[in-house]
Amino acid sequence: MTEQTPSHGPLVHHVELWMDDLALAERQWGPVLGVLGCEPFQHWENGRSWQRDGSYVVIEQSPALRPGGHDRLRAGINHLALRCAPGRPDPVLATAQDAGWQLRVDTGQALHLIDGQGFELEIVYDESPHDDSTAQDDSTAQGDVTAQEDGPQVDSAACAEDE
Repeated sequence: MTEQTPSHGPLVHHVELWMDDLALAERQWGPVLGVLGCEPFQHWENGRSWQRDGSYVVIEQSPALRPGGHDRLRAGINHLALRCAPGRPDPVLATAQDAGWQLRVDTGQALHLIDGQGFELEIVYDESPHDDSTAQDDSTAQGDVTAQEDGPQVDSAACAEDE
């Protein structure tokens, strides 16, 4: 007999991302979160949030923020993965590119987008099971940002907008 844990809502309560530039983050994240069905939730001097289905995403330019910028290849969060409507990534991609995001790679199951501050957002649009033998890990994916001793280097060809 399997013991069931009672549900207390979604697994993730909220995710808080600290940004160097709140205005840029709001211009880039707001439209994308909106097209994903999120509603504006909180607004204060140093931050904004959007919510959907009991979870919310916060972007904040905290006064306690240490300088240095975000580097997804260092310890900490590598990327944030959110769901869109199954099989419908085109409106999300168009909105993201209009807001200044760059497409890093489309895996056939998810779009991987990079914002103007180096944060990666994965938009999952196909969760059907696939053969893992053809999957690439994050370090070898097409157009990956690769770690080098002097910091990350972006493959600019992989970040070019689709025509």
